Amino acid sequence: MKALRITALLLTLSGVAGAAGLLAGCGGSSSTSTPGAERLQREDLVATVRGLRQAEGSLRREMAAARIAWPLVANGLPASIPPNVPPAVSAASAAARAIVLPPLMSEAQARSLTGPAAGIAGLFRTFDGLNERGWTLTGAAGAEIEGGSPAAAQFARENVALYIDSVYDGHFDAALIGKSLLAGYEKLGGAATFGGALTQAEVDALAGAYSPASEQLHPHPGVKLGA
Repeated sequence: MKALRITALLLTLSGVAGAAGLLAGCGGSSSTSTPGAERLQREDLVATVRGLRQAEGSLRREMAAARIAWPLVANGLPASIPPNVPPAVSAASAAARAIVLPPLMSEAQARSLTGPAAGIAGLFRTFDGLNERGWTLTGAAGAEIEGGSPAAAQFARENVALYIDSVYDGHFDAALIGKSLLAGYEKLGGAATFGGALTQAEVDALAGAYSPASEQLHPHPGVKLGA
């Protein structure tokens, strides 16, 4: 039954990646450039920045937990799992579940976003979904490898690479948010157009918080699906 539950979660995880990826592509690539459309895109970007600020603290806490757990799982889970792995993965999973998903970036509200804000919201939701489910499934796989039936343990070993890759890919998407924010800000006129509504210093600070230096995990995953 646990293996079936993991399978269901795995399908959900795949759905998160597909749906959020589609969202990331919506709106951000629009070629509409009327003054009214650009004004709406700027308003959406300012609102999205407020959401990124709201989530920033929870991302820092998750990353602190992830940096402890990630090196322990990046190369897979052995048949005999070291005692420090389950609590580290559990802490990372709990921190991932506690990440603040700003209401504007929820599935329902994000549909209304236009311009660069739509792509940023899509990246954030992809990160949030892949990261949370990746850690949860990695922890569940570890429990099966240690104490599940032979069939469940084999299933977990064969699929844990996908869960681990999901954590890595989620953080990779989070690391792209800053670059997308900077590009969107410049595309919509930069500091000269936004003025006090969104300053260059504010954008630069958030771009640093959502950057490869802040969000990308090291080392690269070294485990392969089916191994």
